[in-house]
Amino acid sequence: MLPNIDYRELPRALQHMMDREQPDEAGTLQRRSFLKMAGASGLALGAFPHIAAAQTNGTGQPTSLKPTEQPSAFVQIAPNGEVTVTINRLEMGQGVQTALPMILAEELDADWKLVRSRHGSSDAAYVDPMFGMHLTGGSNSVKNSYTQYRELGARARAMLLAAAAARWNVEASTLRTQAGTVLGPGGRKLSYGELSNAAMALPVPEKVTLKDPKDFRIIGRPTTRLDARAKSSGRQDFGIDIRLPGQLTAVVARPPVFGARVKSVDDSAARAIKGVKAVLRVPLDRGAEGIAVIADGYWRAKQGHDALKVEWDTAAVEKVDSDKQLVQYRELAGRPGPRHFEADMAPMATAPRHLEAEFVFPYLAHAAMEPLNCTVALSDGGAEVWTGSQSPGQDGAAVARVLGLRPEQVKMNVQMSGGGFGRRFSSTSDFVVEACEIAKAARAAGLKAPIRTIWSREDDMKGGYYRPMHLHRARIGFDDTGKVLAWDHVIVGQSILTGSVFEKFQVKDGIDASAVEGMREPYPLPMRLTVHHPKLNVPVLWWRSVGATHTAYVMETLIDEIARATKQDPVAYRMKLWGDKHPRHRAALQLAVDKSGYGKKQLASGRAWGVAVHESFSTVVAYVVEASVQEGRAVLHRVTGGIHCNLAVNPRTIEAQAQGAAVMGLSMCLPGAAITLKDGEVQQSSFGDFTVARITDMPQFDVHVVPSAAAPTGMGEPGLPPLAPAFANAIARLTGKPQRQLPFNLA
Repeated sequence: MLPNIDYRELPRALQHMMDREQPDEAGTLQRRSFLKMAGASGLALGAFPHIAAAQTNGTGQPTSLKPTEQPSAFVQIAPNGEVTVTINRLEMGQGVQTALPMILAEELDADWKLVRSRHGSSDAAYVDPMFGMHLTGGSNSVKNSYTQYRELGARARAMLLAAAAARWNVEASTLRTQAGTVLGPGGRKLSYGELSNAAMALPVPEKVTLKDPKDFRIIGRPTTRLDARAKSSGRQDFGIDIRLPGQLTAVVARPPVFGARVKSVDDSAARAIKGVKAVLRVPLDRGAEGIAVIADGYWRAKQGHDALKVEWDTAAVEKVDSDKQLVQYRELAGRPGPRHFEADMAPMATAPRHLEAEFVFPYLAHAAMEPLNCTVALSDGGAEVWTGSQSPGQDGAAVARVLGLRPEQVKMNVQMSGGGFGRRFSSTSDFVVEACEIAKAARAAGLKAPIRTIWSREDDMKGGYYRPMHLHRARIGFDDTGKVLAWDHVIVGQSILTGSVFEKFQVKDGIDASAVEGMREPYPLPMRLTVHHPKLNVPVLWWRSVGATHTAYVMETLIDEIARATKQDPVAYRMKLWGDKHPRHRAALQLAVDKSGYGKKQLASGRAWGVAVHESFSTVVAYVVEASVQEGRAVLHRVTGGIHCNLAVNPRTIEAQAQGAAVMGLSMCLPGAAITLKDGEVQQSSFGDFTVARITDMPQFDVHVVPSAAAPTGMGEPGLPPLAPAFANAIARLTGKPQRQLPFNLA
């Protein structure tokens, strides 16, 4: 019999079926009855995550496997042979809804044509197996779950083999699998669908043998994404598309300055709009207050929002001004501060050559195509939430805290997300908490319907959080061969990790590790690095590739500038600095060089080469670009990428990831790509005044991957950091003027 299970955690339909059975004792169910119900429902292997922890090792004792290692939480095989793989991450365009099923299906020996995918939840089975928390971020999805999903597939396959061996009364070692079928002696065969129920009843093997990569038939092959057809045809639902019976929609009037509160409001015109059900004052993130207009659809809620007359109290909050902020940062850069690197700067005085540079990087919005949204349904027994969450465990805990519930009373339904880039994972769970506050206020006002809170594009752009503004200042002493004798560097910018769940182990001696990642390495530089983290009333957050968005730009443009000053080829100079070290950097750069024709083909008149290479999230990306200046505007014509991400699980996704990340990197360079503040107010409101790359800005892309069988590294973000410096280096070669700020200023 199954060990004790709190069957109230199971789906309601199964609860009702269980209530009609005759259990041996409270809370238990006969195995035969359970299997009968599971088979009748087409549930088969992996029906319920909570049962994963209840499986045994065959001795009656609970298995030592963790929930993240139990196939029952991740694999469902239907009677018709369809294999549904549950992913432990948020799919927000990065391709994990295909890559993770490919990994599991490889070891399962599934028929790829029958493989499907779905999101997980806040269940313990779906935490990142390396971090022990629910997290989609840091380009860790495939990297951290590669072995996990291989072993899940191998365990499920072993259980299917054991079930077939028992049915045929043969040794499992005499059987083999192929494309969703177990093959036995004498031409016998059984489909996975026929075996799944019996396999579910068997013990889960703790140790399994994984395939040799040379035998892979799914991993490594360019594969069309499982969500491609739905997305390309407009049929894919995202979090913003949730429709529940009786659902209402909330749009919030937000203060113009972060943290401000309502002084007075005239909502009479809003309440008079047809379809508006309530206008409520609600608490917002960072101590702010807003006005939620709740109506029977987005447009009517938006009309009500626009009809409000609100006077805001901004007296008690800091009003950041970008121009004044830059003055403050420059003053801070001249002060002593915490040191990340501490090299001897004495050689600076006698160095034959010197270079001084100041770099300025603005705030940047995440600008995902799908604005923030969250739907909350409250009941007497708990809450159910639908949203695209990068951390459903943390967000679920925040829901429980705000609503005064126990964690087990909260159900998180992870939805497909139309982009994220870090914005859907904040330590404050701000947009989820806000939606819960609105749902709670609505219920108190007598509205018992589910409430879908939607941010407008303007809300999304003006409401934070942002990639922090940074200032870099460098003084470099070097000789005529390009050898750096002393490099004195200062970084000024807000800390992202202070106050986050990562602060304890990522902020040391007052220095945020994300602000300095990418500095110095992989070059043998005697660097002194000072860091200042001012605190300002602007919410900041990780933005695709985090610190590498600015550190890679600084390092790769300065290295190029030294090469130009000493009349050295930028590729040869980098190779010389690395010597016989950093083989992955050398391989990625050489691949990009070879495929681009760098140094061999003649460029069109007015074009120049640009080169940059950077490692982030354990992956090395090198770009060789062709660029020109046309009518005072920098134009990117071609990008050739060399990528070393170890094993390419899905080469097609890697190509798309590199292209998408590079386009974000290109966006940073274009005029208008900045979030600025005046008297505390964000001046940009939509894509009309915040630039992102458009189809007319797109260069030709050629992406190449260095062959490797080693375990894969991250790919969601590494394609971004080297693009802007490679582009800048090409422009500097054309104009003789280094680009020391983003976006570019060619004036």
